[in-house]
Amino acid sequence: MCCESKRRFLLLYATQKGQAKAIAEEIWQQAGAHGLEADMHCISEMDKYNLETEKDPVVIVISTTGTGEPPDTARKFVKKIQDKTLPPDHFAHLQYGLLGLGDSEYMFFCNGGRTVDRRLQELGAQHFYDTGLADDCVGLELVVDPWIDGLWLALKEALQLQKEKEGMNSAVDAVSSSISTAPHSMHELKLSSEVQSLKLEDEGARASDVLSQKPGDVNLVAPAGDTEPSLVHSVPPVSQSALNIPALPPEYIEVEFQDTQGENPHVSSLISEGTTFEVPVTKAVQLTREDAIKTALLLELDIADTAFEYQPGDAFCVICPNNVSEVEEVLHILGLSEKGDDFVCVKVKQGTKKKGASRPQHIPERSTLKFILTWCLEIRAIPKKAFLRALVECTSDVGEKRRLQELCSRQGASDYTRFIRDSNVCLLDLLHAFPSCKPSLSLLIEHLPKLQARSYSVSSSNLYQPGRLHFVFNVVEFPASPSRPVSRKGVCTGWLAELVTPLLHPSKNCLDTKEESSSTEKISIFPRPSNAFHLPADPSVPFIMVGPGTGISPFIGFLQHRQKLREQHTDWEFGETWLFFGCRHQDRDYLFKQLQCFLENGTLTHLKVCFSRDSSTAEVAPPKYVQDILRFCAKEVARVLLKERGYFYVCGDKKHMADDVSDAIVDILSMEMEADKLEAMKILAMLRETKRYLQDVWS
Repeated sequence: MCCESKRRFLLLYATQKGQAKAIAEEIWQQAGAHGLEADMHCISEMDKYNLETEKDPVVIVISTTGTGEPPDTARKFVKKIQDKTLPPDHFAHLQYGLLGLGDSEYMFFCNGGRTVDRRLQELGAQHFYDTGLADDCVGLELVVDPWIDGLWLALKEALQLQKEKEGMNSAVDAVSSSISTAPHSMHELKLSSEVQSLKLEDEGARASDVLSQKPGDVNLVAPAGDTEPSLVHSVPPVSQSALNIPALPPEYIEVEFQDTQGENPHVSSLISEGTTFEVPVTKAVQLTREDAIKTALLLELDIADTAFEYQPGDAFCVICPNNVSEVEEVLHILGLSEKGDDFVCVKVKQGTKKKGASRPQHIPERSTLKFILTWCLEIRAIPKKAFLRALVECTSDVGEKRRLQELCSRQGASDYTRFIRDSNVCLLDLLHAFPSCKPSLSLLIEHLPKLQARSYSVSSSNLYQPGRLHFVFNVVEFPASPSRPVSRKGVCTGWLAELVTPLLHPSKNCLDTKEESSSTEKISIFPRPSNAFHLPADPSVPFIMVGPGTGISPFIGFLQHRQKLREQHTDWEFGETWLFFGCRHQDRDYLFKQLQCFLENGTLTHLKVCFSRDSSTAEVAPPKYVQDILRFCAKEVARVLLKERGYFYVCGDKKHMADDVSDAIVDILSMEMEADKLEAMKILAMLRETKRYLQDVWS
């Protein structure tokens, strides 16, 4: 057995932010311990594999981005397999297993994976292992870990059947039949008894470590009187368990400090999504009162001298840095405060065991240490278990080491969810909680993801205000908690708020304020056009807009655009427009008082507002939320959607609003059509499918 070569399988990943790639790398690492070899590639590298001729089993790990689209790295692949001229048996020879990643907070959960899975099936490919759909809302590991556990048995079975097929050319049909009818019950996503058995049999060969420390070995248990676990303390049974922890990820980055000087690269060079534009911030207005619970700001950008183009409803991205004081704090804790401005050279470590190791694209080959921590790495990212596992090796205190092991172990999964994931713990929080942990810069580069640009909805019309782009945001606040000793502002919103402080006019509450500023502050942006969240192509079609809070942002652009069209084309027919807006307090949070102007000049036909925290002395309490006003206007809403084939737009918070609005629409359709809820849900699904019910939501 030891002389046999390892059996190959093809491992493809399609990633947007690195999560799918990290999971694929974990599969690649574990494969060797099971006598298998994973030939791993990004799905975009179509010159390195060929599914048309692939004979070995294929494993695909794919994420979802945007409003249910496959990640950018999968676009060419998806376009290729969606060619309608392909015959239904194009992939009849192909056996595959697919793991999709998504977030159920969003409408099209795991749609990237579902799209590829469905199309491969249509082209004749066969599952050798059931599809897994992992939900980032509750924790990817709840599906990912057992899916990987069951993968090895399924792969060995598929490879064995393939071997039999290769050795029985005279019975190809019979063997093919046996493949197609092979039982799938043992490949269920949950840890079935067969998988449990496999796990026990392979325990010695697993690509994870098993620790069997006793509670007496280290100070694991919470102090006397403290029976609740925390980020730094565990309680039984976790504190007394032997632990299954992930394999130690191989090191692959080397950092060399250099004496030479020079210049850092421009931040635009870190962006692969397209052309970036450096534009001045010409105006900033605080839209909420000082005593409002949230602070909403409107910023105006001057894009007149650029090629930046947009439509109302589009989004764009802002390239932002990490907080300066947090970067300084990381440098201080790591003992590198004096070297922040030193140049470093980042390269692949010689002799690394990591397959296909390369310098991350978002890390310059040469720059200052401070530049990397400020512009390249997401130091606020929630640490993945592989990162925690690597931090174990950088921790000298035995008790702290054990707790980090627990947090990345199978046995500590609930603690990880509660104290790391749900608490939004970041690198700095860990370094404060585990003071003996001193990771190297190379380790941070290996494990911290790319600092992502932040996306915002455009809140203006280029037709209404040529050369200007407006956007609105709340300054995000993260309060202090047991796992996070200090409060923080959002990475981008906090930076923008500080950047425009000199421009702010707190008492102004009007979009059209005439005061301008000669501000020289500039920010870098790049477009992220919407495929669907636009005004109806036919101006005579009516539409309904639902946007509480800053969710109203794109609809200001809609209304500005519609007003200008009405002025320019007096002979056109324009459909009616409805806006449902809500906020906490009318006197503190009513973001755009000029909505009344749109109403008076006929651009807006109907304006319905509600204020959830204002008290009322009326005998019948007024509606508190936008979904309540929608129900109050049920007949009109149903008329616009069903009889006049209008459009329905929703923008804002997914968890606390968009789902409730969707439920309200189902109730309205059911009531007005005198149909059951199932029929109403089918109508809503049809509206979504035909792009007449559109969402721009965030979680």
